Formats: sequence, structure tokens, C-alpha cells
Amino acid sequence: MTVVVPQTLKEALAFSSANPEAQIIQGGTDLMVEINFNHRKPTDVIALRRVEEIRNYAHSSDRSKLIVGAGLPYQKMEHGEIAELFPALAQAARTVGSPQIRAAGSIGGNLGTCSPAGDALPVLSALDAEVNLRTETTSRDVVIHDFMIGVKRNDRQPGELIVSVTLPIIDGWQGYAKVGVRNAMVISVASCCLVIDRKLGTVSVALGAVGPTIIRCRETEQWLATKIDLKSVFDVAPSLLKEFGDRIANESKPIDDHRSTAAYRRHAVATLSRRLLLRANTK
Repeated sequence: MTVVVPQTLKEALAFSSANPEAQIIQGGTDLMVEINFNHRKPTDVIALRRVEEIRNYAHSSDRSKLIVGAGLPYQKMEHGEIAELFPALAQAARTVGSPQIRAAGSIGGNLGTCSPAGDALPVLSALDAEVNLRTETTSRDVVIHDFMIGVKRNDRQPGELIVSVTLPIIDGWQGYAKVGVRNAMVISVASCCLVIDRKLGTVSVALGAVGPTIIRCRETEQWLATKIDLKSVFDVAPSLLKEFGDRIANESKPIDDHRSTAAYRRHAVATLSRRLLLRANTK
């Protein structure tokens, strides 16, 4: 196996252009598991760990968005400015594996693997993030909902690198929660992110690990917006809360597998979404 370790983004793009079929890794936390179980046998690898240009973040010129580098470790999202602007992303980052995994893993890796259990992906979906891709000669931005196209499948083209994601800064409340087979260092059995935009009076709900890819609950979002005033602090009646969770569960598409049953996953997303909505109505 040949491994190249570019030091700059320019070098990384050149290597990717010259060998578009090479396996791209950020921290390698997903890939090494697959290699250890003989699920993947790459012959050429481009490791991006030392490309500093994609290991930081910056505000857009009008400061309405944040551009987060694809290689920024989760560890850097747990606290500080990113955690203040995107608390749901910080909450998701804190659930990713062990401290060692969080020091290596990144949003770029989550997007590259595109597993429906990826912890950051429901947050990106609920925020309507854009994925920023580049080659040596081109660049394009893809809305997250168009980027994730199936189980561990995405819209990245040969020769392209995921360099960053663009997140709109929301004036409102956001939260993330998940359940697994134990309390820490666990792959999601089900996860949920809820975002309320107080300025626009809208709600976004995204579910992880309960479908072939991340699920946005569009029908429930529209229904809830007609029931309560999302532009201010609101009260949630028990009957509305129950129906909200039931509707969320109905929009999920879980399966039975070695980690859980479909029935439990439906119950889990109903419970997680209700808890998040209860937290939101006090802020």
C-alpha cells in the first residue's frame, strides 16, 4: 500500500488529481476499522492530517456563516467559539468515541464515510449546511441533502476533496442527542438534532441511524410551525408533545440489525425529539 502525506492543500489536490481512485483519509478513524475487518483493502492512500489549511475555521465576509475546515478535529468543536455558535455540533462532537478519536476524527471524515450513524451528519442536515469540494481546477458547493445519496455513498467525484462545510449562523436554539448500547464510546443506535430559527420562525429536525441516510422530518417541521409560535419562548402541551414524537417516529425508516430493532429505534427518535423540544421551549 502506497501512502502519501501532503503538507499543503495544493499538494493534496495535485495528488488527488493524479490518482483520483486513491483512498482519502482525514484521521482514519473509520477506515482503520474497515481495514482491520478486511472490509476495505486500499492500494493507495492520501492522508490529509498535515494539511493545516483544512484544520481551522473562519467567518464569511458578512459574518452570517462559519466555514469549518474538513480536517478540524472534533476536539476543537467541543468548546470555544464553535460551541457557542453551534451548540448542537459541540454536543455531537462530545459523543464521538474516546478523546483520542475526537483528536483525530473530523467532519470531513464523517462526510467521506457518509454512514447514517455519523454523529455530525444530523447536525449538518438540520442546519442545511453546504459541503465545499475542490479539485486542482474547479470548486463546487453541494447542499448537504444532495451530498448524502445513500448508505455510505456521497456525491464526491473522483479527484475531488472535501475541504470544508459552510454553516449558517442561526438566531435560535439547537440541540443534539443520541442513544447507543452503552453510555460512552458508542456508535449511534438512533440520534436526533433539532434547530429552531427564532428569526424565521422555523424548525428543523434531522435523524441519524434510522434510515439509509440522514432523514429530515419535513412534514413534522411544517406541522409544528402551524401549532406554536417558534419566534418566541413557547409552551408545549402534553398532547402536542406526544403527537410531535409520534410524527417524528413515522418519518423514520429504521431496520433491524445487530445493534437494535426497528421498533426500538422508532421509540428512541420519538423520545429524543420530545426531549429536545422540551429543552427548546425554556430558552
